[in-house]
Amino acid sequence: MKKIIYFLEYILVRFFFIIFKILGYKSSSDLGFYIGKTFGNIFRKKNSIIMNLQKSKISINISNIEFAENVLGNYGRIFAEYPYLKDFRKNNLSKYIEIDGEYNLDQIKKKKKPVVFISGHFSNFELMAMQIEKSGISLAAIYRPLNNIFLNKTMEHIRTNYICKNQIKKGRSGTRQILENLKKGNSIALMIDQRVTQGIKINFFGDLASTTTIPAQIIKKYKCDLVPIYIERYQKYHFKMYVSQPISINSNKSQKEISEHLNKILEKMILRNPDQWIWTHDRWKK
Repeated sequence: MKKIIYFLEYILVRFFFIIFKILGYKSSSDLGFYIGKTFGNIFRKKNSIIMNLQKSKISINISNIEFAENVLGNYGRIFAEYPYLKDFRKNNLSKYIEIDGEYNLDQIKKKKKPVVFISGHFSNFELMAMQIEKSGISLAAIYRPLNNIFLNKTMEHIRTNYICKNQIKKGRSGTRQILENLKKGNSIALMIDQRVTQGIKINFFGDLASTTTIPAQIIKKYKCDLVPIYIERYQKYHFKMYVSQPISINSNKSQKEISEHLNKILEKMILRNPDQWIWTHDRWKK
């Protein structure tokens, strides 16, 4: 029964992808926002967004309901923009994205020393690994496979062809691949904002949250510099990506201390545009 549901979801997504390509980039993004805002509650509950927002104790200047609808609308925009990742990759839509910190990318490329890029699911987060790889940096990006086996094949095709050719699945085998890539001189890009079962409980917006220790492990073992990156959406269709200068972390610090520092960085990113973060990740689940 589950496979039938997954297949029907796959057919529906492929149908929308065709519609989005017919409509064009801007109209598709707007339609995606409407779909997410209007129907997103079917798939990602507004209540879970509001509950997590309340746990974070972040103050916003709009109602919780409107905030949740904006978050779901951003989900919709990301969904509608997937068929256009190929155009972003081939520079057909390059006018819609600018990079603050290209110099930092150039320096990382020249030094040929692996770094750890960290970020979260902000705005259209898929564009970040794409832009890093397009800059000429040898990169491996960590991703979580979708539960839907049919859709996952489509997403893996999009990711390996247009986002980052070197993709590593989360999990034990993925950990081995991370180490192999670092030994080859490849930098690692990963999201640190999801709840993980094998993480540790660390303070995040004033409460304990399950946090990945993978970046801390890499920093301690390979003495890699840390490079926070962030992307925001503005004027609906435009993006600005910020690339930090490489940060040298004291590898003598414990995994917990390093991870606490990374959570602080993530908090600052979220506070820049709270409604552009994917709030359905239940970081504070007990």
